[in-house]
Amino acid sequence: MKPVALSCPSASYMTRHRVHFRGEVAVFFGVERQQMITSKDGNPLEGFQKSQFRSTANVNHDVYRIGSGPAVIVIHEMPGITPLVAAFSRKIADRDMTAVLPDLFGTPGREMSIGCVLGTLAKICVNREFNLLATDKTSPVVNYLRELAKSEHEAHGGPGVGAVGMCLTGGFALAMSVEPSVVAPVMSQPSLPFPTNPEHRRALGLSDADLAIVQRRTTEDLCVMGLRFSGDTKSPAERFTRLRETLGDKFVSVEIDSSPGNPWGYKRSAHSVLTEDYSDEVTSPTRRALDGVLEFLASRLGIGPARQSPEG
Repeated sequence: MKPVALSCPSASYMTRHRVHFRGEVAVFFGVERQQMITSKDGNPLEGFQKSQFRSTANVNHDVYRIGSGPAVIVIHEMPGITPLVAAFSRKIADRDMTAVLPDLFGTPGREMSIGCVLGTLAKICVNREFNLLATDKTSPVVNYLRELAKSEHEAHGGPGVGAVGMCLTGGFALAMSVEPSVVAPVMSQPSLPFPTNPEHRRALGLSDADLAIVQRRTTEDLCVMGLRFSGDTKSPAERFTRLRETLGDKFVSVEIDSSPGNPWGYKRSAHSVLTEDYSDEVTSPTRRALDGVLEFLASRLGIGPARQSPEG
């Protein structure tokens, strides 16, 4: 099924498709971040339905779902489906979409920790499904994600599906856009290939053939959204420059100020826009970025305006 013609987001929440959040003075309070974490019984996956999806290549993963409506594939960061990844997915469900979380690595529901990240990375380094350093190759796991996207579109309907990649999987959302059903890709702090030299810092982590298909789709109706902190060396500025050069005004760029002395107190090492370094303070840059992501997904998937919350 070919997606219906869609329009890219208007300039109502961006300026010339590139947003820099700076300015208003506030503090990053840990308690605000916790608002994204807890569920009713303290179980981060409470309310999620678990099943499995096996691809035509016989690749099989558990898949967690929550919500109803058009599907959004949430591709978790390291070390796995953490409580904050689950909390972000609940925000998608609250916006009348189905969050679909394939369990690619790690232990679902486990908290983020340095030890857990290092242990997971060691396993990924020897996993042939992931290309960590190749500049012009698409990771094989993307084929599985494309098939999952097509299946979820058939199951949930709508103009297509969304895809949100984070950190190690950030660029997978772009590579998934070869699949026609993917109409709302979001790259949050895309980190592959690892930015070890100038060539790698500009690389997008997909093959030339796949990139050509994505470029062609942007001349039709595809838009791509990207998020990063300005000082993030793991998701370098050169990569976003390359995306703007390649996709033009079909790339919606959100870059949050994390320079020394920034008014929101974001660390220079801040990395995870929607999870670990997220602040739920209503006017914070990361909260505004989250709202922009949800609006991007909803508008592309045919969801109406958000219901007004008590906080306005």
